[in-house]
Amino acid sequence: MVNIQIAPDPIQKITQMGDVTLYEPAGDQPFSERPRLPTGKYQSHSLAECITNVSTPMGKKPILKTMLTTACERDCYYCPFRAGRAKTRRMTITADDLAKAFLALQQGGAVDGLFLSSGIIKGSIPTQDKLLDAADIIRRKHHYRGYIHLKIMPGIEDAQLYRAMQLADRISVNLEAPTQERLNALAPKKHLERELLAMVHMAEQIRRAHPHEKLARTVTQFVVGAVGDTDLELLSLTNNLHRHLGLTRAYFSAFHPILQTPFENLAPTDALREFRLYQSSFLLRDYGWEVEDLPFGQGGNLPTDVDPKKAWAEAHLREQPVDLQTADRAQLLRVPSIGPKGAEAILKARRQGKLAALADLCKLGIAAPERAAPYILLDGKRPAWQERLF
Repeated sequence: MVNIQIAPDPIQKITQMGDVTLYEPAGDQPFSERPRLPTGKYQSHSLAECITNVSTPMGKKPILKTMLTTACERDCYYCPFRAGRAKTRRMTITADDLAKAFLALQQGGAVDGLFLSSGIIKGSIPTQDKLLDAADIIRRKHHYRGYIHLKIMPGIEDAQLYRAMQLADRISVNLEAPTQERLNALAPKKHLERELLAMVHMAEQIRRAHPHEKLARTVTQFVVGAVGDTDLELLSLTNNLHRHLGLTRAYFSAFHPILQTPFENLAPTDALREFRLYQSSFLLRDYGWEVEDLPFGQGGNLPTDVDPKKAWAEAHLREQPVDLQTADRAQLLRVPSIGPKGAEAILKARRQGKLAALADLCKLGIAAPERAAPYILLDGKRPAWQERLF
């Protein structure tokens, strides 16, 4: 009897490839991307698990998140795809097959965007070439003009990075750790400055050298809590990259132990710590805050039991509330519940009259103005509100 093995078609391969969704946030609302999977599950078993609805610069879209290969020669201690891990199903798909599968899903209305990553095989440069080949086929051969997010391999060539930025809307240069010491403990075969930060530097240089081209923006990701990293370290580096190297955003992934890795017995990182890091990074990026304004404890971490903006307001605005009729934009952005849009609405509204009650703030689209009440003056007076007891 002849034993005939039928190779899986490209979409079947993608289905079995691995659940990148858990480890590679891609959109503007990373918490909503994370599926609820059984403990210990690390690879996908259905196509639906490979498709994630994410918020992108082009709006909300169903994104196919996949890899060219789940094989990898690196041995990052936290990663389910690390070299030598027997539990990982090793699957590989060619660039051409990946492109065909994506276009079939896109034309069928199942997806409208691609996040493409890969394990590293035979070095970063050959691996990046395969990623570029897939994106190039999708763009040039099939004329797809929608959303593409490409992973950047550590230490690739400048020309490869430039081409990736031409093909993609976003590129991911995952730093993983805030210092070389932390990275040594997390991913010992990676070099923070030479392989990773150099990519962020070069991406910004490419953007400045080609101001008239539409080039991809840069994002990064950190693994939080596995190797003693502090919030101060993470946010200091993030702030520097936002201000000087054009970083669009940082993703913070709370560490979760994976079986059959060196970190399998470490405790998981509290998801609330991840949330506070996101809140703080937005204050730095969008609200004009300095790192020194954030309420770090003695160990360099943020308290998890209080919103960082509220913590600052409690310390500085309880006794010196902000007068909404006279405050400038920067002062308004220090008040809980007032964001950039709310600040602009207040500045516009007060040119036409006085803001005298919390109801006036509601009319301006400011959600939960009672959260701002303890820290503001309306018409020169503290507004009336009922402080929550619980």
